[in-house]
Amino acid sequence: MEISIADKSHSRYAQIICDTIADSANVRGTGIAKRTPDYIISKMEKGNAVIALDGENFVGFCYIESWGHGKFVANSGLIVHPDYRGKGHAKKIKRKIFEHSRMKFPDSKIFSITTGLAVMKMNSELGYKPVTFSELTDDQTFWKGCQTCKNYDVLQRTQQSMCLCTGMLYDPNAKSNGNAEKVKPNVFQRLKRIKQAKFLKKNKK
Repeated sequence: MEISIADKSHSRYAQIICDTIADSANVRGTGIAKRTPDYIISKMEKGNAVIALDGENFVGFCYIESWGHGKFVANSGLIVHPDYRGKGHAKKIKRKIFEHSRMKFPDSKIFSITTGLAVMKMNSELGYKPVTFSELTDDQTFWKGCQTCKNYDVLQRTQQSMCLCTGMLYDPNAKSNGNAEKVKPNVFQRLKRIKQAKFLKKNKK
């Protein structure tokens, strides 16, 4: 398997990338922002994506989004084809896109919102910290991207302060990044339960 910076020559994989992302979300029963082949191709053409291939076969993908005039960036759309899951490829792709983001946007804060425990663990290993949504970008273009997620009504009802996703942030200027103690998985599970309980309590009023 080879992981490389995607470019225009990889545009033929755009449809399978979109299909794999959508199929994965359906299987998990989680919400997800919809991606189109044209959008994926635009990321490739700008050098803002990485792709993993096994010869000519698609293995995995992830891309960079920039928000708030470059103040924040996000690594989005992380996916591994079902035929290649369970082999540690997601972690390698995640590290590659993280390193690429740090190189292209060295002063930007890198953030993530996800419902996936595996992604949270990978983020933690890279130095991300769980944060409230108020510490993430206030660029409304980003939040509008959540409109195609089935949980978007939750985000609306909480005035964009919380949802079923957990927010995580890597701050390049934080002194503790290099020696940060990794957050244990059960911490994320407790955090998700607390958020869900708060949401249910708020909506009973």
